[in-house]
Amino acid sequence: QVQLVESGGGFVQPGGSLRLSCAASGSVFSLYAMGWYRQAPGNQRELVATITSAGSTMYADSVKGRFTISRDNAKSTVYLQMNSLKPEDTAVYFCNAKLVRLNYWGQGTQVTVSS
Repeated sequence: QVQLVESGGGFVQPGGSLRLSCAASGSVFSLYAMGWYRQAPGNQRELVATITSAGSTMYADSVKGRFTISRDNAKSTVYLQMNSLKPEDTAVYFCNAKLVRLNYWGQGTQVTVSS
């Protein structure tokens, strides 16, 4: 069992930056592939970025060059650095942990980008 707690969301103007954090507890964090997903009102949840246990990363086309996912296994935490934010980045952002058939979600953190 893995518990995930996101933090760092908030309100920011277009062009601004935020850093999301996801603290994990309850299992061996370093074994898990971690990811960030987001869901805007009326939309399906979509992949934002993932990072494997080995540190390989993948990004949605819409965030490439603006967002960076990273992990600190010593702190059991995954981060999402978001730069050059746009209004269309507004959503609830969810942290995800996967290991084989195990799949865990955090409760989400709201990110609002508006002038």
